[in-house]
Amino acid sequence: MTTVWIILGVLVLIAGFIITIYNRLVGLRQTCNQAWSDIEVQLKQRQDLVPQLVNTVKGYAKHEKETLNEVIQARNTAVAAGTPNTQAVAEGMLTQALGKLFALAEAYPDLKANENFLQLQDQLADVENKIAAARRFYNNATQEYNTAREQFPANLIAGPFNFEAREFFEALEGREALESPVEVDFS
Repeated sequence: MTTVWIILGVLVLIAGFIITIYNRLVGLRQTCNQAWSDIEVQLKQRQDLVPQLVNTVKGYAKHEKETLNEVIQARNTAVAAGTPNTQAVAEGMLTQALGKLFALAEAYPDLKANENFLQLQDQLADVENKIAAARRFYNNATQEYNTAREQFPANLIAGPFNFEAREFFEALEGREALESPVEVDFS
């Protein structure tokens, strides 16, 4: 009878251990989900500012349709992106297109002095800072989650319970954007 109690005690201990690991992985996954949601909110705010910015520029630079269309196309691509990797690529394209738009504004002194344009620029800069902070938080949460699911013995539980690895949200506006100059044609 003592052997049965020992075996039962060991099984309860193992079950408790599995439940603890499972719950930790669930908590880390939920932190990743929340962090990604925060990024999506900030990206949505950024994407909502783009049409206002384009309309403001359009009033001053009507013949710059190619640049304006490029910004709108990049925004639409960013809105349609789903995964962190595709979102990062789309947001990188949007950042480059916005860079061209702001470079274009340099050729129009009246536009640079327009209060609405300056206010939109400030709002965009604020959102960019919030996106950077949200990205850091998400990537940290993703790193914690991925590390936890790969460590032993959690890796024995992660696979059977479908705890998939998460993608990082890499900013393409970093080194790559600095290495590729903005091209603007005022002709």
